[in-house]
Amino acid sequence: MRIVIADCAVDYSGRLTAHLPLARRVLMVKADGSVLVHSDGGSYKPLNWMSPPCRLSESEPDAAQAEVGVTGVWTVQHTKTDDRLVVSLHEVHSDTTTELGVDPGLVKDGVEAHLQKLLAEQITLLGDGHTLVRREYPTAIGPVDILARSAGGTSVAVEIKRRGDIDGVEQLTRYLELLNRDPLLAPVDGVFAAQEIKPQARVLATDRGIRCVVLDYDAMRGIDDVDSRLF
Repeated sequence: MRIVIADCAVDYSGRLTAHLPLARRVLMVKADGSVLVHSDGGSYKPLNWMSPPCRLSESEPDAAQAEVGVTGVWTVQHTKTDDRLVVSLHEVHSDTTTELGVDPGLVKDGVEAHLQKLLAEQITLLGDGHTLVRREYPTAIGPVDILARSAGGTSVAVEIKRRGDIDGVEQLTRYLELLNRDPLLAPVDGVFAAQEIKPQARVLATDRGIRCVVLDYDAMRGIDDVDSRLF
């Protein structure tokens, strides 16, 4: 990766036209060919960029550019479109290149698969007497996260989300409609389980007879004792 800190102006042309006036910015050139222009704000989002496939070429300024203080020009041309990013460098304060190597990728914690595994192991969080029938119970429209059985013998279909919204309730509703056609399973109750359930989703679930359960991921992992909390 190459990182350049420079006073520069940036012009983009192609599907749209955009101009960044002269200011100090960070120019990032990645191994995949992408070029990103960052300021000292705006979080992770660049001010402008060119995604691959593209080609970066560096050239000397012409006479008119040199007269206004330009010392170098980067031209980033997309190889499949007419999009072009032109960076006019005035003063370069830093120019470093570092080989980062192959990135192993982001390892996420607390994703739905983790919640599903933990809930399957602690199925009584759904209520005393609940037992696990199967994880990823197959249906014609996709697998139900967990199929359980209540203490009274009723089948229970569980949809698990990190953040529960209306789409999750709709998804569980479709599963319940299908599962309740199976005489070996019917009647099937629904449980919408998530770390956080949005108010609109809770209202919709309740209206459809679906029970909502909030999952405490840290407590399920055993790193947070809920009985010792003050609040």
